[in-house]
Amino acid sequence: MNTNSSHATKGWTVVIAGLAINLILGVLYAWSVIAKALRTNWHWTKTEATMPFTVATVCFAGMMVFAGRCQDKFGPRLVATAGGIILGLGLLASGLVHSPTAMALTFGVGAGLGIGLGYSATTPPAIKWFPPARKGVITGIVVSGVGLATVYIAPLSTYLLRITTISMTFVWLGVGALVLAPLLAQLLRNPPEQPAAAAATPTAAAPRRESDWQEMLRTGQFYQLWLLMVLAVSAGMMIMTQVTFIAKEQANWDLGYVPLAILAIFNTLGRLLAGALSDRIGRTRTMTLAFLCQAANMLAFSHYTTWQLVIFGSAFTGLCYGTVFTLMPAATADFYGVRNLGVNYGLVFTAFGIAGVVGPMLGAGINDRFKSYDYAYLISAAMLALGALLATLTAPPGVKAKPVEPLPGVSLAGQH
Repeated sequence: MNTNSSHATKGWTVVIAGLAINLILGVLYAWSVIAKALRTNWHWTKTEATMPFTVATVCFAGMMVFAGRCQDKFGPRLVATAGGIILGLGLLASGLVHSPTAMALTFGVGAGLGIGLGYSATTPPAIKWFPPARKGVITGIVVSGVGLATVYIAPLSTYLLRITTISMTFVWLGVGALVLAPLLAQLLRNPPEQPAAAAATPTAAAPRRESDWQEMLRTGQFYQLWLLMVLAVSAGMMIMTQVTFIAKEQANWDLGYVPLAILAIFNTLGRLLAGALSDRIGRTRTMTLAFLCQAANMLAFSHYTTWQLVIFGSAFTGLCYGTVFTLMPAATADFYGVRNLGVNYGLVFTAFGIAGVVGPMLGAGINDRFKSYDYAYLISAAMLALGALLATLTAPPGVKAKPVEPLPGVSLAGQH
């Protein structure tokens, strides 16, 4: 086997391992199924059943900074192994407790921290094996695992809850994470040396100077990326956490996890498509397109009053929402390099923690007060429109942003 072929094989091994680990980390999205059981079987309130997920989201995002730094310093294998162990132990501990406060500690803090550790170690090593022109595609493949996880984790959790108890469901999920994630983590590795970058093309981001986190925080582009993520993820999380209630209230459709599974499938597709598209037309152009489409979807959501339209709205939400998790790490690497990508993207990803609180609270709070999601849709659409405008003003450090041309068929050369 020649050197190039061997290098590519090792690179793809890391990509597939990262995707598989993210499939396991997607256990976070089993919570919507478990929360329903907690309300029904243990008589928890909606607030009590939501709190562990909210705490997990915040801990996941907060851990990304520390975990990213560890990944950059000690390598992905050790960090992903630790993440799998902590996630597994957190789920096992959740099987031993019965109070909302204890569950917020075991699942919220324990599992959340484990997910943050594991997630931080999947994307950086994968994209280091490939030239800049393929950064978007590789990122999209790796992060698609989290989106795709809901497709299997929701029915699996439903099945476990049907044949056993809530506590044993946590135990079985914990055993799976504890065994599989550390094994897969052994396949993660950084390349022995940075592979030669492909020649820059008009449609791919050229390699840029490597920046550490202190240098990154001194640039305005970091704060633009951070705010873009808050705006886009808040809107997506609002629908993701409320879609089963929306289906019931607006279309009288109650099929459990089906709307969420549909959203998850298209969430995965959005992550893959965003990677390929952004490699061709640029990250911020793809962001602008996705945000505008999602804004239009939010404006129309109150009119989705049949199950067919709810399917369409859920699918379209997932498609646009998924783009964020491909575009943000790829843009961070474009702007600040890959050497310190773990901690750099970890800092950008703290926006996810904020959005994970804002989005669900926006939908639930407005519905509780007005018995409708209409105002939540309007606010989400406004946030996305603001994000689209901000994306047009965002360019790599030292590069002046160029206006986005709205008509198809125009030249896209040189845009990022």
